[in-house]
Amino acid sequence: MSYLEELNDAQREAVVNFEGPTMIVAGPGSGKTRVLTYRIAHLLKQGADPFGILALTFTNKASEAMRQRIEKIAGTNARNLYMGTFHSVFARILRVEATQIGYPSNFTIYDTEDSRSLIKSIIKEQGLDDKIYKPNQVQWRISAVKNALITPQLYAEDPELQTEDKNQRRPATAKIYRMYCERCFKSGAMDFDDLLLNTHIILEKFPNVLYKYQHKFKYVLIDEFQDTNHLQYAIVKKIADVFQNITVVGDDAQSIYAFRGATIDNILNFEKDYPDLKVYKLEQNYRSTQNIVKAANELIHRNRNQLKKEIWTQNDTGEQIKMVRTPSDNEEGRWVADSIMELKMRDHHMNNDFAILYRTNAQSRAFEEALRRQNIAYKIYGGMSFYQRREIKDLLAYLKLTVNHQDEEALKRVINYPARGIGQTSLDKIIITAANEGRLIWEVMDQIHQYDVPARTKHSIEEFVMMIKSFAAQSVKMNAYDLAAHIGKTTKLITELYNDKTVEGLARYENIQELLNSIKEFVEDDEVPENVVTPDGELLHTDKSLGTFLQSVTLLTGDEKDSGNQDTVKLMTIHAAKGLEFPVVYVVGLEENLFPGQQSLYSMEDLEEERRLFYVAITRAEKRLFLTYANTRYKYGQLNYCDPSRFLQEIPEGIVSHHGDLKKAKVMQQRNANAGAANRTAFTRTAPLSNSSDPSGSSEPFIADDATGLQVGMEVMHEKFGEGKVIVIEGAGANKIAGIQFAGYGIKKIMLKFAKLKILSGGM
Repeated sequence: MSYLEELNDAQREAVVNFEGPTMIVAGPGSGKTRVLTYRIAHLLKQGADPFGILALTFTNKASEAMRQRIEKIAGTNARNLYMGTFHSVFARILRVEATQIGYPSNFTIYDTEDSRSLIKSIIKEQGLDDKIYKPNQVQWRISAVKNALITPQLYAEDPELQTEDKNQRRPATAKIYRMYCERCFKSGAMDFDDLLLNTHIILEKFPNVLYKYQHKFKYVLIDEFQDTNHLQYAIVKKIADVFQNITVVGDDAQSIYAFRGATIDNILNFEKDYPDLKVYKLEQNYRSTQNIVKAANELIHRNRNQLKKEIWTQNDTGEQIKMVRTPSDNEEGRWVADSIMELKMRDHHMNNDFAILYRTNAQSRAFEEALRRQNIAYKIYGGMSFYQRREIKDLLAYLKLTVNHQDEEALKRVINYPARGIGQTSLDKIIITAANEGRLIWEVMDQIHQYDVPARTKHSIEEFVMMIKSFAAQSVKMNAYDLAAHIGKTTKLITELYNDKTVEGLARYENIQELLNSIKEFVEDDEVPENVVTPDGELLHTDKSLGTFLQSVTLLTGDEKDSGNQDTVKLMTIHAAKGLEFPVVYVVGLEENLFPGQQSLYSMEDLEEERRLFYVAITRAEKRLFLTYANTRYKYGQLNYCDPSRFLQEIPEGIVSHHGDLKKAKVMQQRNANAGAANRTAFTRTAPLSNSSDPSGSSEPFIADDATGLQVGMEVMHEKFGEGKVIVIEGAGANKIAGIQFAGYGIKKIMLKFAKLKILSGGM
């Protein structure tokens, strides 16, 4: 069978009509990669010179996969294509042309760490405070302006940029930028952004070079065009200007990388640059069921800025989309893990069939813990396990050292983080001294006045020891959460992360807050875990100390090893999920101020990007789609009542089935629907939606009654689970446990001395 016979009519038209400017708008699951691959193969089969074809992708993996498929159709000619990522292709061009701007042809390419190291050196040499001029923040700033075509000279002359730097107390940023570029030039080095910027500069300044590449590349093709930034498009537009055989492939509805500098304007306004543009729309979805496709269409049609298309499929109608409400984020994690286990047992799914998608990395914790409890193998895709993240291990090390001063691994991890003037040389001397004297490192530090150590270092060590001892003393009076929050604040660890305003810095700060939230929930949780109750109903332990929390974390993560098992449930952010597909998808945390995020509620552009992100999430699903949200979630140590995401209301009711205690959610949903309707008209907000409602729908704060006299038959209201009835009382005294039947949640065992219950009616 000919390769063209494998295509549907729309795909075939997009493949064979290869002359002139072309835009292929490819919906999710519509065979975009196949069309782009076959278009290039068809060019070669029609006699096009492979050296004259420039094909640009965003990942090396995508590029290599496409090249292999093209070679199967068009033969070894495919090896001569100019195909690769923007950075790799432009680096190849610069190896030939870099001498035009004074670089050697064998220039070095600095990776992210190399660049950051150089910036660190400049900050230090200039005597600047690296707590204000954080190297990663300065690096992010330099990268952003390079991709906006702003050179050091233009940066220094731009009053708006200078004002921004002064407001952020970093007025020397322009000087650092200039010195950084000068140092790179002297070292014959380019960073990743220079590969783009210098290519543009050469094409701009040297008409002969521009002429050469304009006539070399007769055909230019760009994959994932919606993800390009201003600089990338500026370069390819110049190169394609003579023949204008430029083909862009993408989907504006999947433009989700504005935070990386991508601009949706490139694809939305492409026709303005090429009035003779031919547009092909790939609208048949081969991936998902009709219900999932219908949900995606209804959702994305709400966006104003879009290229209109109607995705359709010949697949089965499929199951209804399941919308699930749980009482808390931890319950959400348990529900998802239980659902995965049920589907595995009932329908013989493999772990690989499942994906859990969330808005922020910090959300992974509850799902990781729930999956471990069920012994379900999982993998964090494009990231690492919550408790393996550096910032989490840092704060946990402080907590461990507070509980146990003899924990030398914890001590070595945090003794100089955040920096307090105890360098590695000083620590090495202490370690050697301790080894020679057969003592612990802590013991040497506790008696540092006896040793010959520089006065400044000695003072820093004494302060550190005193601080840790003070934490230990306070652990007697403070619960685990208050103590952990106090430690994070006193050590300046939280401040250090809060001040880092890069995308990575904000994620690390969110992770620390999530760890504190988990400790707060541990302290306030009145539900009795199964592993602390004997078959006779006797409690093994009920304390809420920091030591108990650390023990629970250690037991949960102690067997965390990479077994090499490829059959794993995948956990990932929605950004990381783009381009992937799974039979069963759980999109979780669908609450206002989380998804969409609070920062996106004040402009139409940001809100529409959040909607596109949700569109990407639901179109990852092939057969089954679950949308979950929690009624309560801890934030900054406070229990917040959550409103369902406005996006849930944008999915047609006829294709959705609801699960959870929906009766008690009705008030919230109605209020949110009213507010959301008004908001969709204006697209602006003066304040976030209210999150003050309790499970009863009342706006009054939840105040618990004294539950020590609880009796069988009493009707109660729980802060998370709503209304329930006491069916059994077990234990005695401080260890009393009530078994309460809650509508929608089954029987929950509640520890009465921690219970958060309102008593609604008397018992037997």
